[in-house]
Amino acid sequence: MTLDAAIADASRAALEFDDARGWLERARLKPLEPFAAEVWATDPSYTQILLVRHRARGWVPPGGTVESGETPRSAATRELLEESGVSGELLQTPAAVTVRSYRADWSPTLGLTYVAVIGRDEPLSGESGQPPRWFNLAEEWDSAFPEDRSRIRAYLHRLAAEHAVGTR
Repeated sequence: MTLDAAIADASRAALEFDDARGWLERARLKPLEPFAAEVWATDPSYTQILLVRHRARGWVPPGGTVESGETPRSAATRELLEESGVSGELLQTPAAVTVRSYRADWSPTLGLTYVAVIGRDEPLSGESGQPPRWFNLAEEWDSAFPEDRSRIRAYLHRLAAEHAVGTR
């Protein structure tokens, strides 16, 4: 179930980074490492991103490992709630699929990224030592994955433009 769901969402993701779909096709031929799932949680104006202060990775979107028997989508929903204290409905189309190593001594992992639109009036809470915080997209934030800043900004700007066209 987990692999089938990951393959389906990877094929539907709006963006692909790191040849993730090719990596997944090659990786399917051997036992797979755990998948990762994260959420780009934004406010209704698409100008803010909710990040969590990870002890080693800096400010990152809420996310983590997809547990056995869990779909990447349900893992993303669970991680958002665990790490930020808020729940949100994920948009239908996954935002991105990527491959990255979360630690130097770990194998590369397929990651699926989803988007949730959440009101900023929702109270934030999170895991001990990993506070969540809203950032304006124009702000810089320290992260082990600096390329995420431009990826998140570009995608949320695209969503904002789509939303503006849809409301005219």
